[in-house]
Amino acid sequence: MSKSDKTLFSRHEHALEKSAQACPECGEQLAIKHGKAGAFFGCVAYPSCQYTRPVVEHERVEDQLLSGSECPECGHELAVKQGRYGMFIGCSNYPACHHIVPQDENELAQDDINCPQCQKGHLQSKTSRFGKTFYGCENYPKCKFVVNHEPVTGKCEQCGFALLLKRQMAAGEKRQCAAKACGHFQTT
Repeated sequence: MSKSDKTLFSRHEHALEKSAQACPECGEQLAIKHGKAGAFFGCVAYPSCQYTRPVVEHERVEDQLLSGSECPECGHELAVKQGRYGMFIGCSNYPACHHIVPQDENELAQDDINCPQCQKGHLQSKTSRFGKTFYGCENYPKCKFVVNHEPVTGKCEQCGFALLLKRQMAAGEKRQCAAKACGHFQTT
Protein backbone atom coordinates (compact mmCIF):
# COMPACT_ATOMS: atom_id res chain seq x y z
CA MET A 1 0.00 0.00 0.00
CA SER A 2 1.42 3.42 -0.99
CA LYS A 3 1.82 6.34 1.40
CA SER A 4 -1.09 8.27 -0.19
CA ASP A 5 -3.34 5.23 0.27
CA LYS A 6 -2.45 5.11 3.98
CA THR A 7 -3.21 8.81 4.33
CA LEU A 8 -6.57 8.34 2.66
CA PHE A 9 -7.34 5.38 4.92
CA SER A 10 -6.35 7.32 8.06
CA ARG A 11 -8.58 10.24 7.03
CA HIS A 12 -11.43 7.79 6.57
CA GLU A 13 -10.76 6.30 10.01
CA HIS A 14 -10.65 9.81 11.52
CA ALA A 15 -14.08 10.55 10.02
CA LEU A 16 -15.42 7.27 11.37
CA GLU A 17 -14.11 8.09 14.87
CA LYS A 18 -15.98 11.39 14.83
CA SER A 19 -19.18 9.73 13.63
CA ALA A 20 -19.08 7.33 16.60
CA GLN A 21 -19.53 10.28 18.94
CA ALA A 22 -22.76 10.84 20.81
CA CYS A 23 -25.18 13.60 19.87
CA PRO A 24 -24.80 16.50 22.33
CA GLU A 25 -28.56 17.15 22.27
CA CYS A 26 -30.12 13.69 22.70
CA GLY A 27 -27.27 11.23 23.34
CA GLU A 28 -27.85 9.07 20.21
CA GLN A 29 -25.05 8.28 17.75
CA LEU A 30 -23.90 10.69 15.00
CA ALA A 31 -23.65 9.42 11.43
CA ILE A 32 -22.17 10.84 8.24
CA LYS A 33 -25.03 11.97 6.01
CA HIS A 34 -25.07 13.53 2.57
CA GLY A 35 -27.09 16.57 1.53
CA LYS A 36 -27.17 18.98 -1.40
CA ALA A 37 -24.38 21.04 0.23
CA GLY A 38 -22.17 17.98 0.82
CA ALA A 39 -21.41 15.61 3.69
CA PHE A 40 -22.25 16.43 7.30
CA PHE A 41 -22.67 14.72 10.68
CA GLY A 42 -26.30 14.21 11.70
CA CYS A 43 -28.09 12.54 14.55
CA VAL A 44 -29.50 9.05 13.81
CA ALA A 45 -32.66 10.00 15.77
CA TYR A 46 -33.73 12.41 13.01
CA PRO A 47 -36.51 13.77 12.70
CA SER A 48 -37.07 13.85 16.48
CA CYS A 49 -33.53 15.29 16.92
CA GLN A 50 -32.31 17.66 14.23
CA TYR A 51 -28.69 18.14 15.39
CA THR A 52 -26.15 18.56 12.55
CA ARG A 53 -22.49 19.54 12.38
CA PRO A 54 -20.21 20.07 9.36
CA VAL A 55 -17.58 17.41 8.62
CA VAL A 56 -14.92 20.08 8.09
CA GLU A 57 -15.12 22.89 10.58
CA HIS A 58 -13.81 26.18 9.21
CA GLU A 59 -11.97 28.48 11.54
CA ARG A 60 -13.82 31.76 12.10
CA VAL A 61 -11.70 34.91 12.21
CA GLU A 62 -12.84 37.62 14.62
CA ASP A 63 -13.22 41.16 13.26
CA GLN A 64 -10.08 43.23 13.81
CA LEU A 65 -10.42 47.00 14.16
CA LEU A 66 -8.08 49.14 12.06
CA SER A 67 -6.89 51.83 14.47
CA GLY A 68 -6.70 55.29 12.95
CA SER A 69 -9.17 54.47 10.17
CA GLU A 70 -12.54 56.16 9.78
CA CYS A 71 -15.67 55.18 7.88
CA PRO A 72 -16.46 57.92 5.34
CA GLU A 73 -20.21 57.43 5.90
CA CYS A 74 -20.63 57.35 9.70
CA GLY A 75 -17.22 58.07 11.25
CA HIS A 76 -16.80 54.75 13.13
CA GLU A 77 -13.60 52.72 12.83
CA LEU A 78 -13.13 50.33 9.91
CA ALA A 79 -12.51 46.64 10.58
CA VAL A 80 -11.11 43.63 8.73
CA LYS A 81 -14.00 41.17 8.46
CA GLN A 82 -14.66 37.72 7.05
CA GLY A 83 -17.57 37.17 4.66
CA ARG A 84 -18.78 34.39 2.41
CA TYR A 85 -16.40 35.50 -0.38
CA GLY A 86 -13.35 35.97 1.86
CA MET A 87 -11.79 38.81 3.82
CA PHE A 88 -12.84 42.44 3.33
CA ILE A 89 -12.70 45.84 5.05
CA GLY A 90 -15.99 47.28 6.27
CA CYS A 91 -17.50 49.57 8.88
CA SER A 92 -17.48 48.34 12.48
CA ASN A 93 -20.94 49.93 12.93
CA TYR A 94 -22.65 47.18 10.88
CA PRO A 95 -25.69 46.72 10.53
CA ALA A 96 -26.39 50.43 11.05
CA CYS A 97 -23.78 51.30 8.40
CA HIS A 98 -23.16 49.11 5.33
CA HIS A 99 -19.96 50.78 4.05
CA ILE A 100 -17.42 48.41 2.47
CA VAL A 101 -14.05 49.50 1.08
CA PRO A 102 -13.80 48.32 -2.55
CA GLN A 103 -11.21 45.55 -2.80
CA ASP A 104 -9.73 46.59 -6.13
CA GLU A 105 -9.88 50.34 -5.47
CA ASN A 106 -6.57 51.18 -7.14
CA GLU A 107 -6.60 48.51 -9.84
CA LEU A 108 -7.85 50.69 -12.74
CA ALA A 109 -7.20 54.09 -11.13
CA GLN A 110 -4.44 54.99 -13.59
CA ASP A 111 -6.62 54.08 -16.62
CA ASP A 112 -10.03 55.53 -15.72
CA ILE A 113 -11.74 53.75 -18.62
CA ASN A 114 -15.23 54.84 -19.64
CA CYS A 115 -17.85 52.18 -20.30
CA PRO A 116 -18.29 51.89 -24.09
CA GLN A 117 -21.90 50.73 -23.74
CA CYS A 118 -23.59 53.35 -21.52
CA GLN A 119 -20.94 56.11 -21.88
CA LYS A 120 -21.70 57.19 -18.27
CA GLY A 121 -19.92 54.77 -15.96
CA HIS A 122 -16.35 53.57 -15.64
CA LEU A 123 -15.06 49.99 -15.82
CA GLN A 124 -14.10 48.42 -12.50
CA SER A 125 -12.16 45.29 -11.66
CA LYS A 126 -14.36 42.77 -9.85
CA THR A 127 -14.01 39.21 -8.58
CA SER A 128 -16.60 36.52 -9.21
CA ARG A 129 -17.68 34.14 -6.47
CA PHE A 130 -15.32 31.58 -8.05
CA GLY A 131 -12.30 33.90 -7.65
CA LYS A 132 -12.01 34.94 -11.32
CA THR A 133 -11.30 38.59 -12.15
CA PHE A 134 -13.55 40.38 -14.62
CA TYR A 135 -14.25 44.00 -15.53
CA GLY A 136 -17.72 45.51 -15.47
CA CYS A 137 -19.48 48.86 -15.56
CA GLU A 138 -19.89 50.62 -12.21
CA ASN A 139 -23.53 51.36 -13.18
CA TYR A 140 -24.53 47.68 -12.88
CA PRO A 141 -27.42 46.60 -12.95
CA LYS A 142 -28.52 49.46 -15.24
CA CYS A 143 -25.57 48.74 -17.55
CA LYS A 144 -24.54 45.09 -17.91
CA PHE A 145 -21.33 45.59 -19.92
CA VAL A 146 -18.66 43.09 -18.85
CA VAL A 147 -15.36 41.75 -20.25
CA ASN A 148 -13.13 38.95 -18.96
CA HIS A 149 -9.76 40.48 -19.90
CA GLU A 150 -8.12 43.72 -18.74
CA PRO A 151 -9.47 46.69 -20.74
CA VAL A 152 -7.17 49.35 -22.22
CA THR A 153 -8.03 52.60 -23.94
CA GLY A 154 -7.90 52.51 -27.71
CA LYS A 155 -10.01 52.08 -30.83
CA CYS A 156 -10.39 48.98 -32.99
CA GLU A 157 -8.75 49.29 -36.43
CA GLN A 158 -11.44 47.20 -38.06
CA CYS A 159 -14.82 48.19 -36.53
CA GLY A 160 -13.99 51.37 -34.58
CA PHE A 161 -15.20 50.04 -31.18
CA ALA A 162 -13.90 52.33 -28.42
CA LEU A 163 -12.29 49.67 -26.19
CA LEU A 164 -9.47 47.16 -26.51
CA LEU A 165 -8.52 44.20 -24.31
CA LYS A 166 -5.03 43.27 -23.17
CA ARG A 167 -4.48 39.58 -23.98
CA GLN A 168 -1.52 37.35 -23.11
CA MET A 169 -0.96 35.04 -26.07
CA ALA A 170 1.77 32.50 -26.79
CA ALA A 171 3.42 35.06 -29.08
CA GLY A 172 3.32 37.75 -26.37
CA GLU A 173 0.95 40.51 -25.31
CA LYS A 174 -1.66 41.55 -27.90
CA ARG A 175 -4.57 43.99 -28.09
CA GLN A 176 -8.00 42.66 -29.09
CA CYS A 177 -11.23 44.48 -29.91
CA ALA A 178 -13.68 44.27 -26.99
CA ALA A 179 -16.71 44.04 -29.29
CA LYS A 180 -17.85 40.41 -29.15
CA ALA A 181 -18.97 40.49 -32.79
CA CYS A 182 -15.55 41.71 -33.99
CA GLY A 183 -12.75 40.23 -31.81
CA HIS A 184 -10.08 41.64 -34.19
CA PHE A 185 -6.45 41.57 -32.98
CA GLN A 186 -4.60 44.86 -33.53
CA THR A 187 -1.40 44.98 -35.53
CA THR A 188 1.45 46.56 -33.60
